[in-house]
Amino acid sequence: MKKLLFVFVLLAFCLSEISGQTKRVKNVILMIPDGTSWATVSSARWYQRYLDPSKQHLFIDPYLCGSVLTFSVDEPIGDSAPTTSCYMTGVPSRAGYVATYPPVDTKNDLVPQDPNRAYQPLMTVLEAARIFNKMSVGLVFTCEFPHATPADCSAHSYDRGKYDWIAPQMVHNGLDVVIGGGIKYLIQEHQNYLKKENYGVYLDDIQGFRSHKGNKMWSLFGKKDMPYDLDRDEARYPSLAEMTAKAIEKLSANKNGFFLMVEGSKIDWAAHANDPIGMITDMLAFDKAFGVAAEFAKKNGETVVVAVPDHGNSGISIGNQRCYENHIVSLEGLFKNVSNYKVTAEKLVEILKKTEPSEIKNVFKKYTDISLKDSLVGVLLSSEDYAKSTLSATERMKGTNLKKTVTSIMNDNTCFGFTTGGHTGEEVFLAVCAPEKNRLSGMVTNVELNHYLKSILAVEDLEKYTADYFAKHTEVFKNYKWKIVKDDKKITLEVEKDKNTKLVVKPNSNIVLLNDKEIRLNSVVVYVDKNDTFYLPRIEIAGYGLK
Repeated sequence: MKKLLFVFVLLAFCLSEISGQTKRVKNVILMIPDGTSWATVSSARWYQRYLDPSKQHLFIDPYLCGSVLTFSVDEPIGDSAPTTSCYMTGVPSRAGYVATYPPVDTKNDLVPQDPNRAYQPLMTVLEAARIFNKMSVGLVFTCEFPHATPADCSAHSYDRGKYDWIAPQMVHNGLDVVIGGGIKYLIQEHQNYLKKENYGVYLDDIQGFRSHKGNKMWSLFGKKDMPYDLDRDEARYPSLAEMTAKAIEKLSANKNGFFLMVEGSKIDWAAHANDPIGMITDMLAFDKAFGVAAEFAKKNGETVVVAVPDHGNSGISIGNQRCYENHIVSLEGLFKNVSNYKVTAEKLVEILKKTEPSEIKNVFKKYTDISLKDSLVGVLLSSEDYAKSTLSATERMKGTNLKKTVTSIMNDNTCFGFTTGGHTGEEVFLAVCAPEKNRLSGMVTNVELNHYLKSILAVEDLEKYTADYFAKHTEVFKNYKWKIVKDDKKITLEVEKDKNTKLVVKPNSNIVLLNDKEIRLNSVVVYVDKNDTFYLPRIEIAGYGLK
């Protein structure tokens, strides 16, 4: 008990130190290279140096100042949903939870939890900055927009896969700028709402993205995610750096400042696939985006840029058991082969699926400079998903696929090693571009990083904001008649104050109907089926005569 008390006292002291050393700044840019381990950063740095010996440093290098211990509430190794959620809310959550309070697991919880708050949506620093500071807010990413990290900033769900909940919340949550992937998830209803709210909406329209004159925009590329940077068609898809620059241009028009989250989403995806060239080149694309943000911050003088991964991934190492005596392998020996890869493994698989068996060797040579042996061609032909194979379905090897085989062949020609295809639990890097007084440093936890963000944004009381804006309907309407109506998968909350006052609330939106008149709330309403509860802003509801 005494030991636990000491830990809490020490944590409180550290957080007070963070708060005491920082002051409100006008703009905050949080940049997350998803699933990026330290070795991924080192690999990108060496790769860049191999290609151009004059480039010995990354843009993040002058700003590296510490590390972050990031975790889920009940597991040392987190996934993107609870880890970024903690950065945004200050509450370590559970795997798959998007800015949502977790239920208690007394056996495994690393941080004490309040059982009465299970499944409650948690206000994020982005939402608080928009609502209380009147700041502009934006998201930039290369995955689909309802994916875990962007969603963590602007939506709430106990299941990161519930895109039918998350997507409308993001559309209705007052985001000024959204640039990334996921056209298929922005349904016509969402597009109509955004256009009615004077947003520029551009779908696979790079010219529209570049020429939009207003300061509110949704610009999405690709049906789902955007391509890896190495595979990107520059005529169709902007780089992460260009998207970051565009977001800053639009958001900085607000005299009250802005909050922007930029995610290098697919570093993580490449790490899951154990694809080093994808990891390296997407990390370099992220680094260029950081360079854009840091340059703006230096010129602006009122901006803090924080770069931090949400977790590690893959256990990548520079050096493996295939490269005997790694310590005497030259830079060329380590990076020449991977530098010859003109596409990621994912893209090469896409190309091979359209390739006749007789051309497999030529295609592999063209895109990787690897001369395939006949035995490896045979393995590719045996893949279950190679429709053009000369082998019948019964002659192919069960459980094999082109992606696994192609990745293995490419990796066998490098000196990179991998311990897993999943996330890893080591600390991740911290880089901060800020005035010295506002610069966080040392080894901090994900909770402490949130406290730093709250401090420089001056939104310290997130717990109170959560209580006010995500209150249970049973508390808000305890003095009135209310009922939850469920019909054909549609759920609404109907509230009657008297015969002349009726409120109709639907989930995942900021629009409620008061006597059939549309009222726009400052935050979204969230319904949780686990406890059959609507969460909504009690203060704003009270402002319309209901409390």
